[in-house]
Amino acid sequence: MPDLADVAAALADRPRARMLEELLGGPPLPAGALAVRVGVAPSTVSGHLVRLEAAGLVIVESRGRRREARLAGPHVAEALEALGRIAGDGARPVGLRAVNGQQALREARSCYDHLAGRAGVALADGLLACDALVERDSQFSVPAGAHVHYREVFGVDLDALTTRRPLARACTDWTERRPHLAGALGAALLAAMLDRHWLKRRPDGRALNLTAAGAAFLFDDRRSDERAVSGICG
Repeated sequence: MPDLADVAAALADRPRARMLEELLGGPPLPAGALAVRVGVAPSTVSGHLVRLEAAGLVIVESRGRRREARLAGPHVAEALEALGRIAGDGARPVGLRAVNGQQALREARSCYDHLAGRAGVALADGLLACDALVERDSQFSVPAGAHVHYREVFGVDLDALTTRRPLARACTDWTERRPHLAGALGAALLAAMLDRHWLKRRPDGRALNLTAAGAAFLFDDRRSDERAVSGICG
Protein backbone atom coordinates (compact mmCIF):
# COMPACT_ATOMS: atom_id res chain seq x y z
CA MET A 1 0.00 0.00 0.00
CA PRO A 2 1.60 3.31 -1.04
CA ASP A 3 1.92 6.03 1.58
CA LEU A 4 1.25 9.74 1.14
CA ALA A 5 4.84 10.46 0.15
CA ASP A 6 4.65 7.85 -2.64
CA VAL A 7 1.46 9.39 -4.01
CA ALA A 8 2.86 12.92 -3.78
CA ALA A 9 6.05 11.87 -5.56
CA ALA A 10 4.06 10.25 -8.37
CA LEU A 11 2.06 13.45 -8.82
CA ALA A 12 5.10 15.73 -8.68
CA ASP A 13 5.84 15.33 -12.38
CA ARG A 14 4.07 17.42 -14.99
CA PRO A 15 3.62 14.68 -17.65
CA ARG A 16 2.22 12.25 -15.06
CA ALA A 17 -0.12 14.92 -13.68
CA ARG A 18 -1.30 15.64 -17.22
CA MET A 19 -1.94 11.92 -17.81
CA LEU A 20 -4.17 11.85 -14.76
CA GLU A 21 -6.05 14.91 -16.02
CA GLU A 22 -6.73 13.13 -19.30
CA LEU A 23 -7.88 9.98 -17.50
CA LEU A 24 -10.34 12.07 -15.49
CA GLY A 25 -12.53 11.83 -18.57
CA GLY A 26 -13.50 8.33 -17.41
CA PRO A 27 -12.99 5.90 -20.33
CA PRO A 28 -9.67 4.00 -20.45
CA LEU A 29 -7.07 5.38 -22.83
CA PRO A 30 -4.34 3.50 -24.74
CA ALA A 31 -0.78 4.42 -23.81
CA GLY A 32 -0.22 5.81 -27.31
CA ALA A 33 -3.21 8.13 -27.04
CA LEU A 34 -1.96 9.39 -23.68
CA ALA A 35 1.43 10.15 -25.22
CA VAL A 36 -0.21 12.23 -27.95
CA ARG A 37 -2.51 14.12 -25.61
CA VAL A 38 0.21 14.87 -23.06
CA GLY A 39 2.87 15.60 -25.63
CA VAL A 40 5.54 13.11 -24.54
CA ALA A 41 7.48 10.45 -26.43
CA PRO A 42 5.63 7.11 -26.60
CA SER A 43 8.74 5.39 -25.24
CA THR A 44 8.39 7.24 -21.92
CA VAL A 45 4.71 6.52 -21.27
CA SER A 46 5.21 3.01 -19.89
CA GLY A 47 7.58 4.24 -17.21
CA HIS A 48 5.15 6.96 -16.14
CA LEU A 49 2.27 4.48 -15.96
CA VAL A 50 4.34 2.08 -13.85
CA ARG A 51 4.97 4.90 -11.38
CA LEU A 52 1.31 5.91 -11.29
CA GLU A 53 0.15 2.33 -10.88
CA ALA A 54 2.59 1.72 -8.02
CA ALA A 55 1.12 4.77 -6.28
CA GLY A 56 -2.39 3.31 -6.60
CA LEU A 57 -3.58 6.05 -8.91
CA VAL A 58 -4.21 4.10 -12.14
CA ILE A 59 -4.89 0.59 -13.32
CA VAL A 60 -3.16 -0.60 -16.49
CA GLU A 61 -4.61 -3.54 -18.44
CA SER A 62 -3.53 -5.31 -21.63
CA ARG A 63 -6.02 -5.31 -24.52
CA GLY A 64 -4.44 -7.50 -27.15
CA ARG A 65 -1.25 -5.78 -28.22
CA ARG A 66 -2.00 -2.49 -26.58
CA ARG A 67 -2.10 -1.36 -22.96
CA GLU A 68 -4.88 0.80 -21.62
CA ALA A 69 -4.87 2.92 -18.48
CA ARG A 70 -7.75 4.14 -16.35
CA LEU A 71 -8.07 5.80 -12.97
CA ALA A 72 -8.06 3.36 -10.07
CA GLY A 73 -11.53 4.50 -9.03
CA PRO A 74 -13.79 7.42 -8.18
CA HIS A 75 -11.77 8.12 -5.04
CA VAL A 76 -8.82 9.09 -7.24
CA ALA A 77 -11.03 11.39 -9.32
CA GLU A 78 -12.30 13.06 -6.16
CA ALA A 79 -8.76 13.63 -4.92
CA LEU A 80 -7.69 15.11 -8.26
CA GLU A 81 -10.72 17.40 -8.34
CA ALA A 82 -9.82 18.61 -4.84
CA LEU A 83 -6.24 19.27 -5.91
CA GLY A 84 -7.59 21.19 -8.90
CA ARG A 85 -9.39 23.53 -6.51
CA ILE A 86 -6.12 24.15 -4.66
CA ALA A 87 -4.13 24.66 -7.86
CA GLY A 88 -6.69 27.02 -9.40
CA ASP A 89 -6.68 27.77 -13.11
CA GLY A 90 -2.93 27.47 -13.57
CA ALA A 91 -1.12 29.33 -16.30
CA ARG A 92 -3.14 31.52 -18.66
CA PRO A 93 -3.82 29.57 -21.87
CA VAL A 94 -1.92 30.78 -24.91
CA GLY A 95 -3.52 30.63 -28.35
CA LEU A 96 -7.09 30.31 -29.54
CA ARG A 97 -7.10 26.52 -29.31
CA ALA A 98 -5.97 26.54 -25.68
CA VAL A 99 -8.47 29.25 -24.74
CA ASN A 100 -11.32 27.36 -26.41
CA GLY A 101 -10.24 24.15 -24.71
CA GLN A 102 -10.27 25.74 -21.28
CA GLN A 103 -13.69 27.28 -21.92
CA ALA A 104 -15.03 23.89 -23.01
CA LEU A 105 -13.83 22.34 -19.75
CA ARG A 106 -15.55 25.07 -17.76
CA GLU A 107 -18.80 24.56 -19.66
CA ALA A 108 -19.15 20.78 -19.35
CA ARG A 109 -16.74 17.96 -18.62
CA SER A 110 -16.74 14.47 -17.19
CA CYS A 111 -15.19 14.11 -13.75
CA TYR A 112 -14.45 10.38 -13.98
CA ASP A 113 -18.06 9.23 -14.43
CA HIS A 114 -20.22 12.21 -13.49
CA LEU A 115 -20.96 15.64 -14.95
CA ALA A 116 -18.90 18.64 -13.87
CA GLY A 117 -18.42 22.24 -14.92
CA ARG A 118 -21.15 24.83 -15.40
CA ALA A 119 -23.48 22.13 -16.73
CA GLY A 120 -22.85 19.86 -13.74
CA VAL A 121 -23.59 22.63 -11.26
CA ALA A 122 -26.75 23.53 -13.20
CA LEU A 123 -27.89 19.91 -12.99
CA ALA A 124 -27.42 19.84 -9.22
CA ASP A 125 -29.14 23.22 -8.83
CA GLY A 126 -32.11 22.08 -10.88
CA LEU A 127 -32.51 18.87 -8.88
CA LEU A 128 -32.38 20.87 -5.64
CA ALA A 129 -34.95 23.36 -6.98
CA CYS A 130 -37.51 20.65 -7.72
CA ASP A 131 -36.86 18.74 -4.46
CA ALA A 132 -35.35 15.71 -6.19
CA LEU A 133 -32.16 16.34 -4.22
CA VAL A 134 -31.56 17.68 -0.73
CA GLU A 135 -28.48 19.53 0.52
CA ARG A 136 -27.73 19.51 4.23
CA ASP A 137 -24.40 20.31 5.90
CA SER A 138 -22.72 20.50 2.48
CA GLN A 139 -23.84 16.97 1.63
CA PHE A 140 -26.37 15.71 -0.91
CA SER A 141 -29.05 13.11 -0.27
CA VAL A 142 -32.03 11.81 -2.24
CA PRO A 143 -35.47 12.16 -0.60
CA ALA A 144 -37.65 9.08 -0.50
CA GLY A 145 -40.25 10.48 -2.87
CA ALA A 146 -37.79 11.27 -5.66
CA HIS A 147 -37.60 7.78 -7.19
CA VAL A 148 -40.48 8.47 -9.57
CA HIS A 149 -38.91 11.74 -10.70
CA TYR A 150 -35.60 10.15 -11.72
CA ARG A 151 -37.38 7.33 -13.52
CA GLU A 152 -39.72 9.63 -15.46
CA VAL A 153 -37.29 12.43 -16.32
CA PHE A 154 -34.03 10.50 -16.81
CA GLY A 155 -35.08 6.87 -17.12
CA VAL A 156 -32.93 6.05 -14.08
CA ASP A 157 -34.12 3.44 -11.59
CA LEU A 158 -32.60 4.32 -8.22
CA ASP A 159 -33.34 0.86 -6.83
CA ALA A 160 -31.08 -0.63 -9.51
CA LEU A 161 -28.08 1.46 -8.40
CA THR A 162 -26.80 -1.15 -5.98
CA THR A 163 -23.13 -0.32 -5.59
CA ARG A 164 -20.77 0.22 -2.69
CA ARG A 165 -20.54 3.88 -3.61
CA PRO A 166 -22.69 6.52 -1.94
CA LEU A 167 -25.88 7.15 -3.91
CA ALA A 168 -25.38 10.91 -3.97
CA ARG A 169 -22.37 12.96 -2.99
CA ALA A 170 -21.59 16.68 -3.24
CA CYS A 171 -18.33 17.29 -5.08
CA THR A 172 -17.14 20.90 -5.11
CA ASP A 173 -16.44 21.86 -8.70
CA TRP A 174 -12.92 23.20 -9.22
CA THR A 175 -13.99 25.72 -11.89
CA GLU A 176 -17.38 26.77 -10.50
CA ARG A 177 -16.43 26.56 -6.80
CA ARG A 178 -19.86 25.14 -6.08
CA PRO A 179 -21.04 21.52 -5.75
CA HIS A 180 -21.96 19.20 -8.59
CA LEU A 181 -23.49 15.76 -8.12
CA ALA A 182 -21.20 12.74 -7.78
CA GLY A 183 -21.76 9.20 -6.53
CA ALA A 184 -23.71 6.39 -8.15
CA LEU A 185 -26.57 8.74 -9.04
CA GLY A 186 -24.25 11.26 -10.64
CA ALA A 187 -22.75 8.50 -12.79
CA ALA A 188 -26.18 7.22 -13.83
CA LEU A 189 -27.39 10.70 -14.78
CA LEU A 190 -24.33 11.40 -16.94
CA ALA A 191 -24.85 8.08 -18.73
CA ALA A 192 -28.53 8.92 -19.27
CA MET A 193 -27.72 12.37 -20.65
CA LEU A 194 -25.18 10.90 -23.06
CA ASP A 195 -27.70 8.27 -24.19
CA ARG A 196 -30.29 10.99 -24.85
CA HIS A 197 -27.75 13.07 -26.79
CA TRP A 198 -28.01 15.99 -24.41
CA LEU A 199 -24.24 15.71 -24.11
CA LYS A 200 -21.64 14.32 -26.50
CA ARG A 201 -18.11 13.16 -25.80
CA ARG A 202 -15.27 14.91 -27.61
CA PRO A 203 -12.41 12.96 -29.17
CA ASP A 204 -9.73 15.30 -27.83
CA GLY A 205 -10.20 15.25 -24.07
CA ARG A 206 -12.67 15.12 -21.21
CA ALA A 207 -14.67 18.20 -22.17
CA LEU A 208 -18.22 17.39 -23.25
CA ASN A 209 -20.24 19.13 -25.92
CA LEU A 210 -23.60 20.38 -24.68
CA THR A 211 -26.15 19.96 -27.48
CA ALA A 212 -29.03 22.34 -28.13
CA ALA A 213 -31.39 19.83 -26.52
CA GLY A 214 -29.09 19.56 -23.52
CA ALA A 215 -28.86 23.32 -23.12
CA ALA A 216 -32.64 23.60 -23.28
CA PHE A 217 -32.90 20.90 -20.61
CA LEU A 218 -30.31 22.39 -18.25
CA PHE A 219 -30.65 26.15 -18.56
CA ASP A 220 -33.58 28.51 -18.40
CA ASP A 221 -32.54 31.70 -20.22
CA ARG A 222 -35.29 33.62 -18.48
CA ARG A 223 -33.43 33.23 -15.19
CA SER A 224 -30.50 35.61 -14.73
CA ASP A 225 -28.87 33.37 -12.11
CA GLU A 226 -28.91 30.32 -14.44
CA ARG A 227 -29.94 28.06 -11.59
CA ALA A 228 -33.26 26.38 -12.16
CA VAL A 229 -34.59 24.53 -15.12
CA SER A 230 -38.03 23.46 -16.17
CA GLY A 231 -36.60 20.44 -18.01
CA ILE A 232 -35.01 18.97 -14.90
CA CYS A 233 -38.23 19.34 -12.95
CA GLY A 234 -40.19 17.47 -15.62
